[in-house]
Amino acid sequence: MTTATHPNKRTSTRSLILDHAYALARKDGLEGLSIGTLAADVEMSKSGVFAHFGSREDLQLAVLDAGAERFAARVLLPALKQPRGLPRLRAIVTHWSEWAREHQSGCVLLSATSEYDGRNGALHDKVVSQQAEWRGGLQKAIAQAVTEGHLRGDTDTAQLAFEIYALMLGLHHDAGLFGFDEAGQRAAQAFERLWRSWQA
Repeated sequence: MTTATHPNKRTSTRSLILDHAYALARKDGLEGLSIGTLAADVEMSKSGVFAHFGSREDLQLAVLDAGAERFAARVLLPALKQPRGLPRLRAIVTHWSEWAREHQSGCVLLSATSEYDGRNGALHDKVVSQQAEWRGGLQKAIAQAVTEGHLRGDTDTAQLAFEIYALMLGLHHDAGLFGFDEAGQRAAQAFERLWRSWQA
């Protein structure tokens, strides 16, 4: 008689596979994620991995979701503890900078934007959806700073969100190539100028 897999054990095994897949994707990107390599990494058969993820694409989508959850836990949730307005916006940038320090060897979310920006399909749509949601979150935080009187009333929330994102892309880029310390200092100076340019 075959014993059914306990739901908690199945969830635990899935989480283990996902953790290893996330680590591999940080090094090689989502396109470099191989079921064979992953199976060997977690000491399972390929069919064992497929039992938790029906296809390689399903696994890649799950890794993207895991990356978004980790990013939110590391960047957004701690910032929400700060007062609305510029303090919260600054906290988002501070925690995002720490994320860049921790992920200077590879960020799954950013590498995915390069991997799938010119493609069609579920992975492209997931990346666009995630990035749009995050951009919307930035715009919401900016709008709150305007309401609180910390930023000018005529602040273009979409423009400022774009500028914040552009500076963070520059930080990620230089941190990966030249190391975080100098890149972090230059980004911090750039952000101070950015805040001043939009402040009430």
